[in-house]
Amino acid sequence: MTLNEQLARQLKDLFLTGQWIGTDLNLKAQLDDVDVEMANAKYESLNTVALLAFHLNYYLEGVLNVFKGGTLDIRDKYSYDMPPITTQEEWETMRENIYRNAEYFVYLVEHMPASQLTDPFTDEKYGTYQRNLIGILEHSYYHLGQIVLIKKLLKTRK
Repeated sequence: MTLNEQLARQLKDLFLTGQWIGTDLNLKAQLDDVDVEMANAKYESLNTVALLAFHLNYYLEGVLNVFKGGTLDIRDKYSYDMPPITTQEEWETMRENIYRNAEYFVYLVEHMPASQLTDPFTDEKYGTYQRNLIGILEHSYYHLGQIVLIKKLLKTRK
């Protein structure tokens, strides 16, 4: 298995299908049982589940744009600028968009030339494609952990 195929597998596990130690520890499984009320529920000063999901997808969409030949237009300062999600339908649409982006992202990584991993990612100051893919994994696992903990805190508050 090539390195890009390994990275694609890790991304798929993270976003869509992975199971660690018999748990459903992937983003899809964690978001599927969240309704719009829980998605928007605040626990003290923590971000909401919806805002963290939006934040993860913001970066996915930005990197996808580069993979499709576009420019890197995302900026950290906008990564939490989520429009209000007020209905269950809006929440479901947001989740489906995340899953669709994740599936396409996995596909593109899996099918990219392995040699591209060492190419500069849009600009040398951003490092290589490999560095950025590993960054997506690390960043997303961090926020997935937050989502898991926030859900537990919200459930214990009831």
